[in-house]
Order: sequence, then C-alpha cells, then structure tokens
Amino acid sequence: MAIIRFKALEETLGRRPVAVETPAATVAAYFGENVFGIDAMRQYLSSDGYGSVLAAIQSGARIERKLADEIAAGMKAWATSKGATHYTHWFQPLTGTTAEKHDAFFEPVEGGRAIEKFGGSQLVQQEPDASSFPSGGIRNTFEARGYTAWDPTSPAFVIDKTLCIPTIFISYTGEALDYKTPLLKALSALDKAAVDVCQYFDKNVTKVIATLGWEQEYFLVDSALYNARPDLAFTGRTLFGASPAKGQQLEDHYFGSIPMRVQAFMRDLEIEAHKLGIPIKTRHNEVAPNQFECAPIFEEINPAVDHNQLLMDIMEKIAQRHNFRVLLHEKPFAGVNGSGKHNNWSMATNTGKNLLSPGKTPKTNLMFLTFFVNIIKAVYDNADLMRAVIASAGNDHRLGANEAPPAIISVFLGSQLSAILDEVEQKVKKDGKMTPEEKTQLKLNIGKIPDILLDNTDRNRTSPFAFTGNKFEFRAVGSSANCSGAMTVINTIMTDQLIRFKKETDALIAKGKDKDEAILQVLRNYIVESKAIRFEGNGYGDEWVKEAKKRGLNNFKTTPEALEAFNNKKFIALFERHNILTAREQHARYEIYLETYVKKIQIEGRLIGDLATNNIIPTAIQYQNRLIENVRGLKEILGVAEFKKAAATQLEMIIEISEHIAGIRTKVDEMTEARKKANAMTDYHEMAEAYCHKVKPYFEVIRKHVDDLEMIVDDEAWPLPKYRELLFTK
Repeated sequence: MAIIRFKALEETLGRRPVAVETPAATVAAYFGENVFGIDAMRQYLSSDGYGSVLAAIQSGARIERKLADEIAAGMKAWATSKGATHYTHWFQPLTGTTAEKHDAFFEPVEGGRAIEKFGGSQLVQQEPDASSFPSGGIRNTFEARGYTAWDPTSPAFVIDKTLCIPTIFISYTGEALDYKTPLLKALSALDKAAVDVCQYFDKNVTKVIATLGWEQEYFLVDSALYNARPDLAFTGRTLFGASPAKGQQLEDHYFGSIPMRVQAFMRDLEIEAHKLGIPIKTRHNEVAPNQFECAPIFEEINPAVDHNQLLMDIMEKIAQRHNFRVLLHEKPFAGVNGSGKHNNWSMATNTGKNLLSPGKTPKTNLMFLTFFVNIIKAVYDNADLMRAVIASAGNDHRLGANEAPPAIISVFLGSQLSAILDEVEQKVKKDGKMTPEEKTQLKLNIGKIPDILLDNTDRNRTSPFAFTGNKFEFRAVGSSANCSGAMTVINTIMTDQLIRFKKETDALIAKGKDKDEAILQVLRNYIVESKAIRFEGNGYGDEWVKEAKKRGLNNFKTTPEALEAFNNKKFIALFERHNILTAREQHARYEIYLETYVKKIQIEGRLIGDLATNNIIPTAIQYQNRLIENVRGLKEILGVAEFKKAAATQLEMIIEISEHIAGIRTKVDEMTEARKKANAMTDYHEMAEAYCHKVKPYFEVIRKHVDDLEMIVDDEAWPLPKYRELLFTK
C-alpha cells in the first residue's frame, strides 16, 4: 500500500495540467448554446407553441396537448441538431442527487426499419421505475410506479448527447417524491402573498419572483491519492488522518494565486457551465488548502436550483478529466475549514425592484422595511424548521466548527439597521399613534436607509442568516445539499408571514387607521416580538450559547434532534395551510432524512472497523516487529548497561504501539456491538439516536489511536495517503 501511495504522489507531482480547448469566441457568443432557451424556442417553435411555453413559464398556464406534440417535435429537432441521440426526464429524488433514465429517439417499425419518435406524451410525462427511490413509507417497495412530469419553467438542455428535460417526480397516488415539487408550490404561494403586500406601495407590481445566488464550496484531491483512501471514496471524508505541520494557520491559500492545474479545471468547468446556461461568474481559493469556490449571478430560484444540481454533476466529470476528484462533503478533513453552500435569497418584482434593497424615497424605503422586518419575524417564528432543513450527517461536523455558523439560528443585520429597527420600536407607540414631529423624524430616518447601507458592508461570518446589503445569506446550508430544501422553507415561512402581516394591517386600516401608521404599528410589534433572534456578536463564543439559551433559542447540535421539527404540529400545519406538503409527505421526508443519516453513520462505522482492523493494526504490528528485531540485535551486541540506555526509546515505542493496538481493537469491538444493537431497532428515530449517541462517539476515540500511530509508524509503511499529501497537491 505504501508503494502505491508514493507512486501516486510521484505521478501527481510530475503531472501537467490537461490542455483545455477554449472557444475562440467570447462567453456571450456560446453562453446557453446547449439550452433550449428563448432563442432556440423562437427558432424551432411556431408562434403558438412559443407563446404557450412562455405563458406556462410566466403564469403557470397549462399547455394544450396538441401544442405539446408540436413543442416536442421542435425540441427534438433542436436536440438532434446538437448531436443528441437520447432523451431523459431529469429529476431530483430525495436521495440528494439527480436521476435520469435515457431512452433513444428511435422506435422500430415494420420491415426491420426504425423511425425517430419523440412526441408530446414523452415530453410531458414519463413513468420511471420508482421502487428503489426513498419514499418514507408513502408506498411499498413492490409498488414501482412513479411519474415524472415536465417542468416548463426550467429549460431543457443537452449534455453528453442526451436531451435532459427537467421534471417533477411524484408517486402513483400524487405525493411528492422529490425536491422540486414543493419548491414550485412554495414559489407560487410567495408570489401571490408578496404581490398583495406590494400593492400597499406600488399598484404596478403584479408578480414577485424569489431569487437565489448560491456559492458552492468544494475541495479537489488528486485522483490517485483519492483512490488510495477508501474512506474518501466511500464516505466523502477522511475518517483518519493526523494534522499536518502546516494546515491553514497562515491562511495563505485564501484568495491566493490559483494553481495552474486547478485553473485548467476551473476554465473547463466554466466553459461547460456557460454552454449549459449556468451563469458562473466568480472563482477563487477558499480558506482551507485545496479548497475552492465558484458562484453564479443571481437567477430565479427554480432554474438556479437546477443549475446548482447540474453543476455538481458536471464538476465530477470534468474533474476526472484533470485527474482530480471533487469532494462536496461538508467536512472532508479534520482541523481545517469545511464546505458550505451559501444561499443568497431575495425577491424581485416585475417592475424591476429588489424588495430587499431600499429606494430613493421614504415610501420605497418603507416598502423595503416591510419585507425586511417580515423575514426577520418569519425566521424567529420558524427557527427550528430552518435548523431542521440544513441537518445532515455531514453538516453536523461543520456547524459551529470555527469556520461555519453555529447550530443556533440567529439573524445578523449590522449595527446601523439594528439602530433603525430600535428607533421604529421606540417612536411607534403600541397603539400606533405618533405626533406629527415623530412621524416626520421617523420618515426622514427611514429615508436615510440607502446611505446607511453604503457604510454597512461588513459581514458576520458566524451568523447562519445574515443581511448582506440587498439580500439575506443563509450560510448554514451544507455544500452537498440540494438548495431546494432551504429555499422551500424560506419561501413558505415568508408566504405565511406576509399573509399574516396583510391580515393584521388590513384590520387596522378597517378601523380607520392611516395606512402608513397601520403598517408601522404592525412592524413595530414584529420588531419587539422577534428581537431575540437578532445577534450581532461572535456566534462561535461560549457566551453566545449561554445568551441564546436565555433568549429561548434552541441549540440542536445533532441531526436526530434537529429533524424533530418535522413532527411539530405547528410546522405540519404551516406546510398544509399553503398546500406545499401534506402531513403524510412531511412525515415521509422525516423518515427519509433519518434513514439517510443512519445509513451514512453506519457506513462510516463499518469502514472505520474495516480500515482499523485490516490496514492500520497489521501495519502497526509489522513496524512493531521491526522495532523488536532492532531491540534483540542491540541486546546481542551490547552489555546490560549500554543496552538499557540504547534501547530505551525503542522499548517505549513498542509499548506505546501495543497500547494503541489494544485501544483500537477494544473500541472497534465495542463499536461493532453498539452498531448491532442499533441495527436491531425498527424505529428510525430510535435507530438514529442510537447511532448518534451510542455508535458515533467511538469514531473519535478510535481515530485518536490511529492518528497517534500515524505519527509513530514509519512514514513509508503507513497504508494511507497523509494530510500533507492530500491537502497540498499541485
């Protein structure tokens, strides 16, 4: 194994970047060329077909069957012009990855001939075998039927000579089995609720679109070294590994010069992404060695989510061309930063207004303040749900680990905006009455919000939900996560909050209250009620844990306890009230998330036992035997006094190795027994709790013994590539 490791390292050091064929034209010339977008539809569809798809995108109108046939014909003609030979319904099941089943365009006919076929029925709906996708008990394993249905709001695209059609995925009985279905419902609900509130300020607003700009963090590891680490290959993270002498202490990697080989990968990735319409604009080194980030321009949430899922798919394919492997695990290496996927969320109107960006007048700024305060109140009321939606085995390692937000949900606004809210709280009385002077002063200060924001550019990296100028940044989302989960929750809780706000404001107006006074009175109440969620300090400090407890904010440190929010009647009612998820669908997701957590910890436990028993212990014994032979030799040639002095260090090492071997063996056996007990349980909640509190604690104990051995055993004999090799490949 050691020979393989060093050969792999030698190959890595001598390898040159893969040559990338960069298109001669500018990005604008080929951006979206593999997407069936507006320009392609204009070229390949009739005016009726084009108008029908546009109406479906803009207002959710149904597409008639006869037009579906025509659209399918045009889509096929475009796809085959791009070299496509197959088509697939591309969907996002609750496995956390994307899924696809490819069918050829041709169909056999009489006489041994074949024709190309792709009609409206194949475009609009397919029936993939759904038996092996997680359903959380919605259907039995033997009930295989599931349906995928075309989502015209996210454009089709061609990749690897296959036409990919974004779709939703539902069961035979209509329940959502994917991430996209509830997201689309939440976006529709928010649109209506936000438009109703916008009407207080601007009658021209008829549509509100939620937007997303994700930031994708990831690690790159040399393929040869990756293949020599079974833990990376099977779990996405290193289960063993002593910290190198140099990690990220100097933080010299952050925003540093991008290594040539990595830059070649990034250029290749960006070219492919741009052809697929993914608007990647930013790339840079992240804090940890071999960690990087890319980020696109903001988009509507639905295509933005699809683009992120597509990017994660193509990243791995392109990385392998460059002899890299991509790590999207939230914490692949101990002792250095993990990876997140910051979700930058906002709302935009059909009039071009960003609702989380102040305007030039007190009126437009009151509009900003209305949406601003409502999202704070929504987060306060639903903090446990927001914690639940980011919970995963991988994120448990990252949250609060000195480079990611803590597990306590809080909101960062900045001192200036906090001062504005405090002023509203102080000047607006409980009954909403203000003197003319108070009204004037408050409006003047509200009018100054844009100027205030010019100086409010600092960010709090310890905050899980921070306002960053014209958007809120949900920083706690894990790097491997599907953005849909977080986005569905944020849009749903905002929908619920805006409906409540409208109802309370209308009630005051009906009683004769001036509209602005009514709005300010309701906002003032929300500011008071949600004050506990606002935090400007260091989220990593122990003081915040104590302070959060005083404020009544929960600190769910593990996935099993965080996921309990899905069983909360309050949140079940929330999703049902807005027709996002039924109680049955929510419970199914709860079961699926628990099952996923259990299986991931189970795999890690089994692999720890395997590597420790079959790789680490034999290596340690072999090295110990070399030391024993050395001691025997010294005893033969030296006198008693000289021997005791000369062999003292070797004897200590022999004893120390024996202690670590015994510790590993004992703890692996105990962990295995704990795992067997957990596996015997039939309730996934009990099983998840057992794996979390009875099995997982052994991981670090065993790792400590292994990592200590790594620092003792001969480097050449050690069976696994070390951190200094994994983290510093060029």
